[in-house]
Amino acid sequence: MLVCGVKWFLTALIIFLAAASAPAGANAAPSAGASSNDKRQTSPAKAGASNTEQELDTIMADDDAAMDRIDKWIRDNNGFAAHGAGEPSAELNQRIRTQLAAIQKEYEGFLGRHPNSADGHLAYGSFLENSGNEYASGKQYQIATRLDPKNPAAWNDLGNFCGENGPLTNAFADYDRAIALNPTESVYYENLATIVYLFRKDAKAYYHITEQQDFDKSLALYRKAVELDPTNFDLATDYAETYYGITPLRTNDALVAWTNALRSAVNDFEREGVNIHLARIKILAGRFAEARAEMDAVTNAAYAALKHRLELNLDEGEKAVNAARETSKGKVGEKKP
Repeated sequence: MLVCGVKWFLTALIIFLAAASAPAGANAAPSAGASSNDKRQTSPAKAGASNTEQELDTIMADDDAAMDRIDKWIRDNNGFAAHGAGEPSAELNQRIRTQLAAIQKEYEGFLGRHPNSADGHLAYGSFLENSGNEYASGKQYQIATRLDPKNPAAWNDLGNFCGENGPLTNAFADYDRAIALNPTESVYYENLATIVYLFRKDAKAYYHITEQQDFDKSLALYRKAVELDPTNFDLATDYAETYYGITPLRTNDALVAWTNALRSAVNDFEREGVNIHLARIKILAGRFAEARAEMDAVTNAAYAALKHRLELNLDEGEKAVNAARETSKGKVGEKKP
């Protein structure tokens, strides 16, 4: 459900770095709270940009290139390891750390020369977060908001940090500030929708609302995010999945959300995944014939286990309804003279 904003390889990177030092059998705790978007949201350099902006752009390009290299190293090494030829973890770990240290030195040198660059602190914070140094990234986001309080990206990133590390009241306020400064950025609404949904107790207290109003607020924020980014399949499915946590189930709204997600799917695998969800909702709603039609559209072997489980649920649901009908008929018959 969370909006994962750092590059996708970060999870692999953190797992890899942790695996090099963690004791055997140790398991990482799951992440909780809102996460960053994956857009580098410092002010874009324009024609005639200052030397300072051009310098930062160069460092950010180096940052992106380094992260891409690390990504490739990890993926390649995982592939080699599967065939018994991977690089020892300690050596790859050191190579990654050396690469990250070089980029960190570039950012620190830039900020030493330009300590009042809000964009510099924001970009450095993003780098620190992407390289797993989350607490240090929060400090950089705080500095960025102080230097440029009208920068919505800085407030969003600070909200991401507070959503993960607290206090949550700050996260709500930061996302609200980001939205007020730039009401056309989809990811700000999505991030706020996520923590309002996940941290209902805190959101109810902060906004002075009931649980159902909390759901309404989160769903409205998701809808706005989808409206601003209508072709984003991951966003559409995140929104639709929220309905599973709402009691009582808002069947019609959930079906509309999943139907809209189906429209944004770009391949058969995504479409069949949505068919699975539509079938599940329709089973819960007792619309068994429609649910069976949804499952008939699922042919990908990757969904075989889920499809089989839903078919069992469907069979049980139909049997329960038929048994209830027979019982009802019997009671009616008993009343006849």
